[in-house]
Amino acid sequence: MKNKVHPYIPNMVPEVKEDMLKEIGVPSVMELYSCIPEELHLKNEMNIPKALTEYELRRHIEGLLNKNVSADEYINFLGAGCWQHFVPAVCDEVNQRSEFLTAYAGEPYEDHGRYQALFEYQSLLAELVDMDVVNVPTFDWGQAAATSIRMAARLTGRRKILLASTVSPERMKIIVNYGSPELDFDFVDFEKDTGLLDMKDLKAKISDETAAIYFENPSYLGFIESQGAEISEVARENEALLVVGVDPISLGVLAPPSQYGADIVCGDLQPLGMHMNYSGGQAGFIATRDEEKFINEYPSRLFGIVPTVKEGEYGFGDVAYDRTSFALREKGKESVGTQTALWGITAGVYLSLLGPNGMYELGQTIMQNSQYAVKQLNKLPGVKGSRLTSPFFKEFIIDFNDTGLSVETINKKLLDQKIFGGKDLSKEFPEYGQSALYCVTEVHTKDDIDHLITSLQEIVTN
Repeated sequence: MKNKVHPYIPNMVPEVKEDMLKEIGVPSVMELYSCIPEELHLKNEMNIPKALTEYELRRHIEGLLNKNVSADEYINFLGAGCWQHFVPAVCDEVNQRSEFLTAYAGEPYEDHGRYQALFEYQSLLAELVDMDVVNVPTFDWGQAAATSIRMAARLTGRRKILLASTVSPERMKIIVNYGSPELDFDFVDFEKDTGLLDMKDLKAKISDETAAIYFENPSYLGFIESQGAEISEVARENEALLVVGVDPISLGVLAPPSQYGADIVCGDLQPLGMHMNYSGGQAGFIATRDEEKFINEYPSRLFGIVPTVKEGEYGFGDVAYDRTSFALREKGKESVGTQTALWGITAGVYLSLLGPNGMYELGQTIMQNSQYAVKQLNKLPGVKGSRLTSPFFKEFIIDFNDTGLSVETINKKLLDQKIFGGKDLSKEFPEYGQSALYCVTEVHTKDDIDHLITSLQEIVTN
């Protein structure tokens, strides 16, 4: 028995195991896995190293972590779904308060001001995206987009979805996986030189079976989709819904999707006060108009404000809780599971700090920095600072094809200069050859950008 009991794995005492198996009516633990095909069973012994003491384990993990180099040590030009923005200290201060930080993802199962904090977050983000209703955050943009699309399918009673081919490849996998097999997906081509959606291809592929069109603005490739109103009109003509994914930090300077016809808006909250974290720090949002048909399709929690029995007093709580999978369980339209409510509160703090003027100034700063970077890059021999001719926000494609060097080689040499180069697009978008997606935000100083330019000049000319 001593060899079978582990302090970190529950219910390992043989007597406890036997009682549990007897209770559920199975002869052995392996019976619980009988549905797994035989060909998927591991036949050989697992190579599990000797167990370490708690102290030895800590030293081992810290040793591994110390091999990493962070974006605080190197200048970082990576984006592509997780972006480096300035995080005000008060964001961390508030989200670490005991009223909000719990052992269960900050979930609001009881109220210590959480309900009001989440209502305030929803109100602030709703104003930013120019919509009426915002949910308690999902895990990330991928889940938010997938859920938004499923909402559209339920609302229309259709199953065909049109996705822009410029959608983030990782997000696209989540969307397709989450929607299958109930939904059918087709991909709309884009113009290589601009990145814009190919309207001829869109009109050829849309039909009376189409539930929704989904594109992102700014896109994964950085460009701003300027055809929003036209895309919306095509959707309306075919009685389909328009779902648009957006980086919320861009909305201080760009028109929100609602203003060019979006029915559902989604995106990632990470730019709004969240640090970059490996495998964490993401949170998705969904926003719609305040219409009952939309609200009833949200699988996630919504918080509202209502008057109490005491005149002049207000309380905060769930709106239409009975529609959620928390209430309906297996009969729910969609299972949401644990949500990242804590990051919603953080985003609320961030938005309340900046306000409309602050978001505008922030957006201006980002665009000025990115425009300066592209202008300087275009001076380098063999380098095209922006591969696409469309306007961009904070991300853009740098074309290295005429340098004779691969992005992989350039990025390795940039590491010697303590720079994280852009994401290599040669596999995700092979039509652009040796090109990389770079991100410039408010954290990048003129010296940072000049250091990148000097380093690239040395690489491409030697």
